[in-house]
Amino acid sequence: MNNALNPDVLTPAQKPGMLKSIRTFLDMIKFSHSIFAMPFALIATFLAARAIHLVWPGWIRLGLIVLCMVLARTFAMTFNRLVDRDFDSRNPRAMRRPSVTGEVSVHFMIITLIVCGLLFAGATLLFYLLLNNVYPVILAGPVLLWIALYSFTKRFTWLCHFFLGSSLCLAPISAWIAIVPPHGPALGVQVLLLAGAVLFWLPGFDILYALQDVDIDRKEKLFSLPARFGIAESLWISRACHLMVILLLLAFGLGLGGGLPMGLIYWIGFAAVVLLLVIEQSLVRANDISRVNLAFMTMNGLVGLIFGLTTITAILLYH
Repeated sequence: MNNALNPDVLTPAQKPGMLKSIRTFLDMIKFSHSIFAMPFALIATFLAARAIHLVWPGWIRLGLIVLCMVLARTFAMTFNRLVDRDFDSRNPRAMRRPSVTGEVSVHFMIITLIVCGLLFAGATLLFYLLLNNVYPVILAGPVLLWIALYSFTKRFTWLCHFFLGSSLCLAPISAWIAIVPPHGPALGVQVLLLAGAVLFWLPGFDILYALQDVDIDRKEKLFSLPARFGIAESLWISRACHLMVILLLLAFGLGLGGGLPMGLIYWIGFAAVVLLLVIEQSLVRANDISRVNLAFMTMNGLVGLIFGLTTITAILLYH
């Protein structure tokens, strides 16, 4: 790796200031992508509030859920960028990432990991101190371990995309556990259906994103579905995942398993999600993956926003 990509040889003049470093860091971890999982955690928060006979969960509960989500995702993405620096330096698509060039230093990332981990633990402790719920404290460590483990899965299994889905599907499950007190209602089928939708939604679009790295993954002996099965077959697996999302959200909206049956606003959002997933899949073809980033960011950002807004509105309007 040449000096331009080696953080240890950057001169003081080349090293960015603190504010620029923070902006660069937020871009590096794709902070804006928090929109992917956040709506599902908030949906589960409002469902959990209903389960304990609250129409509105309260600003304390909402604030703690959002804080935990942001801290956990920042922890996971920083860890990913840190441990993947070597591979990224040899990937033409990733070699200009700030974690590789030194714009964001290893020291900064390690400090960020420590701070996020401690703040996450502190936020979970507030659930106990303010809401008398000890489960977030007990589960804080295992959750951070699980979402960090994803960064290693591409080294040994092409199921890494589904492991990523399992990491993000913890969002609605964790939100329910954090909101409902230990003596409250058990985890409902409806929340599990929501988590299942996230479990398949993430691999559906992560597989599309991985199409860009087929050649480098094979060269580096990294595991991914496109590298293992090829582009055409991977597209069909991605489509099957998104079909599962539609079926699970259909069951979720019907209130199967004793959940809340959703009203018209939910079904408008559901229809929009179906349309967006169809458009997303149509943007990427076996002989043309040039619009992967449009499919990955724009379409899925809209899916999260629209589904989150319409579903939370439907829950609030439920009588």
